[in-house]
Amino acid sequence: MNTEATQILDISSQDPEARRAIGTILVEEGRLEAQDVGRVQRFAQEKGLRFGDAAVQLRLASQDDVEFALARQFDYPALARGGADGVDDAVVAAHSPQSAALEPLRALRSELTLRWLNATTRRMLAIASPERGEGRSWLAANLATSFAQAGQRTLLIDTDMRHPSQHRLFNLDNSYGLSSLLTGRTSGKDVVRRIHPQLKLFVLTAGFQPPNPQELLLRPIFETVLDRFAQVFSIVVLDTPSASDSADSQIVAARAGAALLLSRRNRTRVANLAATMRSLVETGVQVLGSVVNEY
Repeated sequence: MNTEATQILDISSQDPEARRAIGTILVEEGRLEAQDVGRVQRFAQEKGLRFGDAAVQLRLASQDDVEFALARQFDYPALARGGADGVDDAVVAAHSPQSAALEPLRALRSELTLRWLNATTRRMLAIASPERGEGRSWLAANLATSFAQAGQRTLLIDTDMRHPSQHRLFNLDNSYGLSSLLTGRTSGKDVVRRIHPQLKLFVLTAGFQPPNPQELLLRPIFETVLDRFAQVFSIVVLDTPSASDSADSQIVAARAGAALLLSRRNRTRVANLAATMRSLVETGVQVLGSVVNEY
């Protein structure tokens, strides 16, 4: 084997986190007692199991503990779930990144990466849908997290200044955000927050509720802000208001240039979905596809 190939194969072994054993990570995080490591290792050897599976069978660690350790090993951080410092249950991609339930989301990420992200210079995507309660904020939060987990420097912006959600989903202070940025009360570096040091995910919440959200979105400063973000982030995902509530969603999608159209099974009316699609296309938005929310 030549030296260059050997160096390529050795890259992963140079990462201190990747070299650490699952047992070491669990002990350091207080999820496994140090005196139990040997017991788990012996049981794993006797039964031909992996360390994590052996720890779960011995009931010395939970499956969540093992997934947490694996995420740390592979630089795939799992965020805390609930509580004062955790994300909301709905952000499954953040707190349970290895969940099988996320496979459709990963498939969507792959499709967007191969068919759009690699072929465009303006990597900005609005999540749109006709009505409230169809899952736009859920999709935006989880899709943005999924892109960040794939190594993309990702910014999630909550542009719904009427009924904001992202501050609640990521447990962030919403006293300042997009609205204060557009009114000149804060700068971009003060309102964009990184969610985790090992995850390239940044969030800009909607901020305080202004009396004139549509007028703020129509100001040239909004387009200027988006252009600046497009230069410093690999992808920008925008959570939009419902299309039926106001023209805000249409304005945001037009500024973004591309959109995903979301509907919810047994809830979204076909006529409303068609009307939303038509309004987006008429304003020059590239509708990349539609997503059906099953829940």
